[in-house]
Amino acid sequence: MQGSLPPEAQEKLEELQDLQETAQKVAAQKESAESTLNDAQTALDALEDIDEDTVMYREVGELLVETDYDEAYESLEDRVDTLEIRVEQLNKQESRVQEQFESLQQELQQMLQGGAGGGGPMGPGGAGGA
Repeated sequence: MQGSLPPEAQEKLEELQDLQETAQKVAAQKESAESTLNDAQTALDALEDIDEDTVMYREVGELLVETDYDEAYESLEDRVDTLEIRVEQLNKQESRVQEQFESLQQELQQMLQGGAGGGGPMGPGGAGGA
């Protein structure tokens, strides 16, 4: 079906497919960052319930190294802050990709509807089948 498309429409369809791949990658990165953020936030919340004199350890590669409460708390707090920023950036990136996708999809539909009377229904089917 793609072979019968005009070259401009074929190019737009390929751009749509690239954007779809980008959207999937961004969504996976966002999901991973959100999961890590939830884990760090849970650890920070748990740390708030622990006595400051409790002996604690942190992972350094394959080792557990003794750490104090203030260092552990500060480290987790920094990690949570960094992950919150990362998730926010990924949300913005996801929105931009979605807007680009929708805009490009409209351009392709207009191109197909303007170029051939029967081409309109083929646009969404071609893009959705990718």
